[in-house]
Amino acid sequence: MTVKDIFESMDYGTAPEAAGEALKWIADRGGIAGHYINGQWGPLRDDFASRNPATGDKLAGVTKGTADEVATAVAAARKAQPAWAKSGHTRARVLYAIARLMQKHSRLLAVMETLDNGKPIRESRDIDVPLAIRHFYHHAGFAQLMDDTLPDRVPLGVCGQIIPWNFPLLMLAWKIAPALAMGNTVVLKPAEYTSLSAMVFAEICTEAGVPPGVVNIVTGDGDTGAALVDADVDKIAFTGSTAVGRRIREATAGTGKALTLELGGKSPYIVFDDADLDSAVEGLVDAIWFNQGQVCCAGSRLLVHEPVADAFYAKLRTRMDKLRIGDPLDKSIDVGAVVDPVQLDTITRMVEGNTAGDTYQAQTPLPETGCYYAPTLITGLNTADTLMQEEIFGPVLVSTTFRTPSEAVELANNTRYGLAATLWTENVNLALDIAPKLAAGVVWVNATNLFDAAAGFGGVRESGFGREGGWEGLMAYTKPAGKAKPVKPIAAFTGDAAPAGALDRTAKLYIGGKQARPDGGYSRNVYGKNGALLGQTSLANRKDLRNAVEAAAAAKGWARTSGHLRAQILYYIAENLSARADEFAARLNALQGGRNGDKEVDASIQRLFTYAAWADKYDGAAKGVPLRGVALTMNEPTGIIAALCPDEAPLLGLISCMAPAIAMGNRVILAASQPFPLAATDFYQVLDTSDVPGGVVNILTGDHADLAPHMGKHLNIDAVWSFSGSDLSATIEHAAAGNLKRTWVNAGMARDWFGPEGEGKPFLQAATEIKTVWIPYGE
Repeated sequence: MTVKDIFESMDYGTAPEAAGEALKWIADRGGIAGHYINGQWGPLRDDFASRNPATGDKLAGVTKGTADEVATAVAAARKAQPAWAKSGHTRARVLYAIARLMQKHSRLLAVMETLDNGKPIRESRDIDVPLAIRHFYHHAGFAQLMDDTLPDRVPLGVCGQIIPWNFPLLMLAWKIAPALAMGNTVVLKPAEYTSLSAMVFAEICTEAGVPPGVVNIVTGDGDTGAALVDADVDKIAFTGSTAVGRRIREATAGTGKALTLELGGKSPYIVFDDADLDSAVEGLVDAIWFNQGQVCCAGSRLLVHEPVADAFYAKLRTRMDKLRIGDPLDKSIDVGAVVDPVQLDTITRMVEGNTAGDTYQAQTPLPETGCYYAPTLITGLNTADTLMQEEIFGPVLVSTTFRTPSEAVELANNTRYGLAATLWTENVNLALDIAPKLAAGVVWVNATNLFDAAAGFGGVRESGFGREGGWEGLMAYTKPAGKAKPVKPIAAFTGDAAPAGALDRTAKLYIGGKQARPDGGYSRNVYGKNGALLGQTSLANRKDLRNAVEAAAAAKGWARTSGHLRAQILYYIAENLSARADEFAARLNALQGGRNGDKEVDASIQRLFTYAAWADKYDGAAKGVPLRGVALTMNEPTGIIAALCPDEAPLLGLISCMAPAIAMGNRVILAASQPFPLAATDFYQVLDTSDVPGGVVNILTGDHADLAPHMGKHLNIDAVWSFSGSDLSATIEHAAAGNLKRTWVNAGMARDWFGPEGEGKPFLQAATEIKTVWIPYGE
C-alpha cells in the first residue's frame, strides 16, 4: 500500500504494542500474583487464574488471601506505622521516589494494565499511568506540608483499601498516595481479575525504599476483601459497586472504623440545542466508550434537547460505526475487551432483556475470540425503564430527550445515584445555572472524564460518600490530635411532685415552624435535682420524625438563600436569645442542678455569632489542575440533617448542631437532650421570633434510642449526626446503609462543647457536600 492509497482510503494501519517484556516479567516471578507483606513476597499459590480478556489466555495464577494472611499483613502495617508517621519530609522523599520509578517503568505498567484489564493501550499509556504518577507527585507535596498545614491532625493508623478492576493502577494510586502522605500504613486488596499492576507497584515500593510493612498487598476475591473489612484496621476505603458498598457499611457499623465509599453511577450526559454537536459527540465517545464503558462515572444516560435530537443521533451513529474494536494492544484501537466473561454475560443479558426504545449497535466487526461487545445506543427510553435506572457497566448508552432546561435537570436527577454529570452548551449562563442544580459530586462543562490529584472526586446519594483527591480527600486519612474520653451517661432526675395548677403545660414538638402534639400522645415528667417537677415533654415517635422530614423537605428553598441572609437570621437568633439570657440560665440551672447556666447561655450566643460569621465565608476553591481551565470546588448543603444532640449541654449542644447546619443551607431535625429537654422546647420560642422559615429547624423530644434507627433508615434524610449520651453509633450506621447517607457519630466518646472541638470547620465540613465543576477555557 502506498502513501497515496492510505490518504485516499483513510484506513488505519495496525500499531501493535509488544507484550513480551510484560509476559517475561510475570514468568520470571513464577507466574503467580500473590501477597506482598512486610516488604516480602509470599505466600504465592495458584488458587485461581488471571486471564487476558482479549484472548482468554491465562496470564498468571492468583493467590486467594485467607483471613490469617490478611491479619498478618495488618499486623505488619500496625508495627510499621509509628515510625512511618514521624517525618513528613521522609515520606515526601519516598513518595517522590515512587513517582519517579513509576515514570521509569511506565511502559511495563501500561502493558500490564492492558493485558490484565482489556482496555486499549492508548488509554493505559496516556491516561491511567500518567494520572497515577501525578497522584504520587502531588501527595509527596502534601507529606512535606502536613506538619505546617495540619498541625492539629494525625494519621488514622492502618488503612484497609479495596479497589476495583476497571482502573487497577489508578485506583491504587488514589488510595495509597494520600494514605501514605498523611503517615498511615496500608493493606490493599486489588480486584481478583486485575492484580498484576499491583505486583509491579509492590516491586517499585521496594526499589523506592518504602520501609517494610508500610505498603502491604493481599490478593484474592470477595472473601479476602470481607476479611480485610473485618480486620483490625482503622479505616476502610472502598471503590466498587453500590451493593458491596452497602454491605461494607453494615459490616463496619459501630466499629469506629473510618469509611469512604466511591460507588456506582448512572451519570447524565446533557446536550443542549446550542451545543457544538460535533464536539459533544466526541466527548460522548470518551464518556461512554472509554474503557468499554466500565467506568463508574461513565456518561451512560444521554439527555438530548428535542430540537437537535435527530441530528445528534445521526452524527452519533455515524461516529459509532467508525469506532475500531479489537486487540487492546493495538494503538489504533478505540474499544478493547470487556474485563471478563462474567461481565460480558451481564451486559448481554441486560440489553437483550430490554424491550423498550430502539437499539442500534455499531456496524463494525468484532474479533472472533475474546470478551468483546459492540458499542450500543438505545434511544426512546423513559425514566422508568430499567436501563435508564440500573448501571450496566459496559459500552451501552441509553437515551431520552428533553424540552426545557428545568426538565433536563429533573431527568438528570431522576436516579438514586449522584456521582458525575456532563453538560454541553455554548451558553455560559446556562451552564452555570444548571451545574449547581445537578445532584452529582462532579460536573464537567463541555468536557468529560477530567480527573486530577488536586481536585476532589466522589459522589452523593447511593454513589457513596467521601472524596478522592485534593484537600478533602486528604483529610479523610487524618483525625483530630489528642485522645478522646468516653462519654458519661447522664440519667434524668426523678421525683414525685405533682404538677402545679390544673392547666396542662406539656411542651409540644416543633415541626414546620409550629408546635405539634406527639403522634403517640405520650409525655414524660421532667424533674429538677431536688425532685421538683419542672414540666412535661412530649415523646416523639417515628411518625413525628416523618412529619418533621416532610416539613424540612418543604423548606428546600432555604438552600437557595444567600449566605448573607442566613447570617442575618443567625445573628437575630443570637440577639433574641441574649434578650432572654437570664431566663434561659435559670432554666439550665434548674434542669441540671448547677450554677453554670449563664456560662452555657453565653457560649451559645457566641456560637451563633461564630456560624453567622461563617455563613458567607466558608468558601470553595479554584483547584490548581494541569488544564487550560478551572476546576471549582463548591461547598453545597448536605440536605436534611437529623441530629441527636448531646445530653450534657442541653442548650449549647443543640445550638452547636443547629447553627453550622443551617448556616450552610441545610434543614435540621434536632432530637433534644434526653435528660434535659426543656431547654430545647424553650428555645423554639426564640426561633419563632427570629424569622426562621418554617421547616428549617424542627425539634423533637423523646428517647434517642427510639428515634435513632428511624433516622438512619429514612430515605429522605441525607445525613445523621449523633452526639447522644447513649452510644447509638452501630444502630445509626447500620440503618444508614439503606440509602448510604452520611453519618457522623461519636462512637461513645465525649466532646468538649465549650472548647474548640465543639465548633469550627469539622462541623462545616459535615454540613456540606463538595461539588467539583470543571470548566475548560477556549474554543
